[in-house]
Amino acid sequence: MNKFDLPPARKRYFKLTERLRDPLDLMAHVPFRIATASNLLALNRDLNVRQYVDLDVREMRVLINIGSYMPIKSADIAYQSRMDSYTVSRAVKALRKADLIDFEPVPTSKRAKNLVLTTEGEVVYSKIIAVIESRANLLDEVLSEQEKAQLCDMLARIESKAEQLMAQYALDQQQQGLELPADQKELIRWYRKGSQ
Repeated sequence: MNKFDLPPARKRYFKLTERLRDPLDLMAHVPFRIATASNLLALNRDLNVRQYVDLDVREMRVLINIGSYMPIKSADIAYQSRMDSYTVSRAVKALRKADLIDFEPVPTSKRAKNLVLTTEGEVVYSKIIAVIESRANLLDEVLSEQEKAQLCDMLARIESKAEQLMAQYALDQQQQGLELPADQKELIRWYRKGSQ
């Protein structure tokens, strides 16, 4: 068994069904495996993080984006994190209510506002970052520096291709005269922004 195989117990427990002709082998399906790893790495599932803050995963992701890139607009958080703008807006509302973030005017726009951490938000951000950096160091132990670089490269290519496929499908639907939901319009905008 190489170090990236699933634990033998999991392989024994999850056998492909014989009731269908060609069942999808989820254990060999890259998008499924990425989603599974992502579920395990969700910040709100980590008790070390939850001891510092009672936020859901969406709110933590937005808080971390603000702390890492402030001042930043909500639309830029949506683009950078690939969350839809509605999800970001809900998180911003909750974070503002918790007095973890605040608005700051954008010098070049009368309407736009940047997001910044409050003093309390900076404290929470620092605590969360310390925990996730510690966890990242422990997780990195299973990868060499070269493997880590390769994984980041592979994930970037998968993300780029997934965005291209989803945006192209949305563009095709739009060209057929269908009205797209806001998240699909945003996906097209992200794709065009990334293609420039």
